[in-house]
Amino acid sequence: MNQNADESKALESHPAWLQIYIDSPEKQRQLYKRTLIIVVISQIFGGAGLAAGITVGALLAQDMLGSDRFAGVPAFLLTLGSAGAALIVGRLSQRFGRRTGLAAGFMAGGLGAIGVILAALTHNVFLLFFSLLIYGAGSASNLQARYAGSDLATSTQRATAISIALVSTTFGAVAGPNLVGVMGSVAVSIGVPALAGPFILGAAAFLLAGFVLSAFLRPDPLEVAKAIRAVKRIDEEHFLVENTNNVKIKNRGIVVGAAIMILTQMVMVAIMTMTPVQMKHHGHGLSEVGLVIGIHIGAMYLPSLVTGILVDKIGRTAMAIASGATLLAAGVLAASAPADSMVLLVIALALLGLGWNFGLISGTALIVDATHPTTRAKTQGTIDVLIALSGASGGALSGIVVAQSSYTTLSLAGGFLSLLLIPVVIWSKRSKN
Repeated sequence: MNQNADESKALESHPAWLQIYIDSPEKQRQLYKRTLIIVVISQIFGGAGLAAGITVGALLAQDMLGSDRFAGVPAFLLTLGSAGAALIVGRLSQRFGRRTGLAAGFMAGGLGAIGVILAALTHNVFLLFFSLLIYGAGSASNLQARYAGSDLATSTQRATAISIALVSTTFGAVAGPNLVGVMGSVAVSIGVPALAGPFILGAAAFLLAGFVLSAFLRPDPLEVAKAIRAVKRIDEEHFLVENTNNVKIKNRGIVVGAAIMILTQMVMVAIMTMTPVQMKHHGHGLSEVGLVIGIHIGAMYLPSLVTGILVDKIGRTAMAIASGATLLAAGVLAASAPADSMVLLVIALALLGLGWNFGLISGTALIVDATHPTTRAKTQGTIDVLIALSGASGGALSGIVVAQSSYTTLSLAGGFLSLLLIPVVIWSKRSKN
């Protein structure tokens, strides 16, 4: 009763501009479309910023430290920073709206990129590592921005809205790595080390993404969605009672969905992180590294719309198994391909990105299926942190594995680790019977 009274009191205090959206479904649809456009634009910039750092982070650390042993540290720090920022951006968004949370995250990522440039200029390894940690905030915002597009979507539009955000990331994510050579030349021309060049692009891209959201994501979609939900709240208690007997099944869905995304993230980051180092050792230049990573990132995001349809049509289980099989194929091919074969490396890294895409969307769908809107955002935030930490672990361990053994060992280990998805999914199906 007190909650209903609080909601009624809150409704009375809604400003006139917000009441217009509450009362008008047409205004809601217009804001939904406008929000998607703003999110798409910000994601294009955000993708460019994210990809630029991924492409040369390991190479920059290797160059400054003079060893492969710590080449996986940048990926570890980026994903660790992303995990911490995911909590902060989520809480800022919950309290102040998507605009504030996402813009702050992107701008922090831009400042981190500037710090990396200064670290390269001064050859300061500690500043490099700290800056990479802050740079991870841009990655967290890039991933969380997909939720902004779905705040005002209907139940039949949510997957499409998320897919559109992921697909739009592709444009910047593919362009970023392919500008590595150009940005390296630009950096050298102004007295900055070539490997720091892509971070100039990263800084500009993240800051532009933050500016677009801060300036144009108005009214804030989350604030409008919360107000609309308060007005249209329907018998929540009945829903909870009705589903009490399904709690165990739903909890299994959360565990399985999380496990799928955690495993795919770990495998993908580990192999992706050390591929540029492997290529450099065998005479490939920055432009070639950028091409391979650009295709890889394109495969991570571009198939999203088709993958979403497949997840809905043939099922979460089938696509989760397809994820494991695709990642295995990627690992085996990366391990067996001659190091000077660009074609096979491109195919292997494309399969690696595609397997990740299958796992991300099927796992996300399982999480959405297993959670109720009243707890969904909190659960998703917690899982996103675990995903980021798994990526951090994969990135950190990858350099150690390669230093102690080889890139071949790393790729095979990652491929076979992905097969754990199959027994996890089978356990889930048996648990429901």
